[in-house]
Amino acid sequence: MKKRIWLTVMCCILAVSAMSGCNSKKDADKDESVGLKKLQTQSEEEGGGVSLKFWCDESEMPMFQQRIDQFIEENKSEASIEVTCEPVSAAVCKDTLLSDVDNGADVFYLPDDQLLAMVTSGVLEEVPDASKISGRNLEGAVEAASVEGKLYAYPITADNGYFLYYDKRYFKEEDVKTLDRVLDICAENGKKFAMKWSSGWYLYSFFGGTGMEMGVNEDGLTNHCDWNSKKGKIKGTDVAQALLSIAKHPGFMAVEDEERGKLMQEGKAIAAVSGIWDAEAAKNGYGGDYGACKLPTYTCGGEQVQMTSFKGYRLLGVSSYSKHKQWADKLADYLSDEESQKIYFEKSQHGPSNSNAAESDEIDKVPAIAAVMEQADYAQLQQVGQKYWSPMVVFGNTMAAGNPNNTPLQDLMDQLVSGITES
Repeated sequence: MKKRIWLTVMCCILAVSAMSGCNSKKDADKDESVGLKKLQTQSEEEGGGVSLKFWCDESEMPMFQQRIDQFIEENKSEASIEVTCEPVSAAVCKDTLLSDVDNGADVFYLPDDQLLAMVTSGVLEEVPDASKISGRNLEGAVEAASVEGKLYAYPITADNGYFLYYDKRYFKEEDVKTLDRVLDICAENGKKFAMKWSSGWYLYSFFGGTGMEMGVNEDGLTNHCDWNSKKGKIKGTDVAQALLSIAKHPGFMAVEDEERGKLMQEGKAIAAVSGIWDAEAAKNGYGGDYGACKLPTYTCGGEQVQMTSFKGYRLLGVSSYSKHKQWADKLADYLSDEESQKIYFEKSQHGPSNSNAAESDEIDKVPAIAAVMEQADYAQLQQVGQKYWSPMVVFGNTMAAGNPNNTPLQDLMDQLVSGITES
C-alpha cells in the first residue's frame, strides 16, 4: 500500500513539473533540485535510509564493491545508503529472482539472453532517461538491452562472444584467415585446432554466414529455421558436408569446455575457438604474445564462407519491486557509466559496452578483447527458443563422429530443423 501511495504522489509531482517546466537555466537547476528531493523523500517515507541489495558473480564482487563504495560516498549528503552485495551467478539470476521477487536484488548483473523473460514477467521496466544511456553505449549493446525498441536495462560489457586463439610461433596473420590453412598447419606440426561441437552456441558459427536463417518467432518460444534448404547458393547439405570434411581432418579435435583450456596450456592445441574466459590458458600455453582474431572463413559449397558467432552482453537490471527504485536506477546508472567500465576493464579485462571506453587504445593491447570486438561485426545476438539447443547437441556430435550411421545428409538436416522448430 505504501508503494502505491508513493507512486501516486510521484505521478502528481511529475505532472505538475511537466506543466510548469521551461528551458531556462534557473528552471533546469530547479528541476535538478526537485529530482534530488524526490530521492530524499523516497528514503524518508521508507524509514529515513536507503537499503539496496546487489547481485553479481562472486568473482566480480571486489570489482563492483569499489564503485559501490564511491557511489555511497558521493551521495552521502542526499541519503544514508547501504548496499549489500550478494554472490548470485549471472547464469542463474533470472531463475533465482523470479522465484522470489519480493526478496530479490534491487540491482542485478545478468546476461542479455535473460532480458525478455525479465521484461515479460514485469520485473524490468523501461529505463529512465533511456536516451542518455543509449547514447553512451555501442549500438549492439543497446539492442541487446532493448525489447521492441525500448530500453529495459543498463549495458555494462560487450565481451560475451567467441573468436580464434592461435599460437604466433606457428601462424602468421595471413594463415589464420582461413580454417583450411589453420587445420593444415596444425596437422603439419602434430598439433590440433580445438573447437566444441556439442553446443549450438559454437556450432552456429558454420550457419550464420550461409544466407540461410534461424531465429525465434514472435511468441518468444518457438523457432523458425531453414537450415535444411535445398535452394540458394549454399544448401543445408553443403554445411553438413563441410563439417564432415573438417571432422576427418588430422588437424581437428572436437573438445568439451573443460578440455580446451588444458590442451591450449599444454601446447597440444595451437589454435582454438573460445572466449575471454580462456585468455589465461592462451597466455600460459602460447606465451604473453599469444594471438587472437576474428573467426576465419571455411570452405562450404566450393566457396569461402565467413564463420559467424553468437554475441552477448552483460547488463545491469533494476527490479520493479525495489522499495527504493529511483536510488536503484541511480546506482545502476553509476555502475555502468564510462568511468566504471574503464575500471572494470583495468581490473578484470572486461570488454566495455560504453562507446568511449571501447575506443581506448588500451583495448587493442589485449588480444582477446580486441578479437571479440572485431568478431562482433560477424555476430548475431543469441535470440533463440529453448528447442534450439538439444537438436544441435545431437547434430554436432553426429558430425564430429563422422556420421557413423551414414545417414543421408538431407535426412540429417531435415531432422535437425524438425527438432529446432518443434512447437
